[in-house]
Amino acid sequence: MHPGFFKKLGPIQIDVIKSSIECDLSNISEDDSFNDFVGIENVKEKSLSFVYDHGQVLKNIPDNVGLICSKKKAKELDSKQKTIIVKNVQETIAKISNIFYRDLSSEEKNKLSDPIIGNNCEIGKNVIIENGVIIGNNVKINHGAIIKHNCKIGDGSKIESNSVISNSILEENIYIGSNSALGQRGFGFSLSNNKNIKIFHHGRVVIKSNASIGSGCTIDRGSFSDTIIGENTYLDNLCHIAHNVEIGRNSAFAAMTGIAGSAKVGNNVLTGGQVGIAGHITIGSNVQIAAKSGVFYNLRDGEVVMGNPAINKYKFVKTYKRIYGKR
Repeated sequence: MHPGFFKKLGPIQIDVIKSSIECDLSNISEDDSFNDFVGIENVKEKSLSFVYDHGQVLKNIPDNVGLICSKKKAKELDSKQKTIIVKNVQETIAKISNIFYRDLSSEEKNKLSDPIIGNNCEIGKNVIIENGVIIGNNVKINHGAIIKHNCKIGDGSKIESNSVISNSILEENIYIGSNSALGQRGFGFSLSNNKNIKIFHHGRVVIKSNASIGSGCTIDRGSFSDTIIGENTYLDNLCHIAHNVEIGRNSAFAAMTGIAGSAKVGNNVLTGGQVGIAGHITIGSNVQIAAKSGVFYNLRDGEVVMGNPAINKYKFVKTYKRIYGKR
């Protein structure tokens, strides 16, 4: 993770964690502490992570990594695994995320280095460029845009008017349309009858080179990993990309496509307008999805689908003709 977007508060002692949640401990001593709180795919020495009942546990996890899980899931883990056993994993994730990370204070942002702006750049009126920002050469930023602290804008990129870029790394030759928002907190929280508990999102948005983002798009930063838009991938106007989504290269998404959190999308994928892709699924490469389709399950490489729920295109057309006749 970029060290400057958020304040990392670890290592956190186990007694601090215990004081914030109701839990049972297994293989964890009172002297244990954890350096960071990350998704299970990003664990390293002395990380704390989590696994849902339906989630898979990676092999060869370091012995000093702690896992938050339910009592049911704990029975599937190695008997030596350090575990924090809770009744509600989602609620625990939300609470603990705010123990390990926080936003930078105004004072901390003021202490960041002055922004660096490259050669031959054009900066419009009323543009705000905060401390720590690095802007490459031949970049154009139009009126009213905001580039928040420590973002990086690569050579040859263009940011249209009134867009807001935060917690983001943009590589070379990126286009961002007007009134778009990149890097804001994602839609991740624990439901509560009295007050929902927000998950602290400490990931980034990473836009690979030659990508294009249309007007009115929103791309949320990752919660425990990055949100990634691949090289030469194009988003039409009014698209929404949720936290932790990863999209490959050379793909194109027509207007009002929405991709829910943690979906993985391959290379050379095409969607029509108003397509919805559910979270936590995998879309293979060379996939085509017709307009207004709803995709709720994994798609293999090369599939062509349409409908809601989306099914094979030719099966859908055949069924449609049988019910409604030719039109």
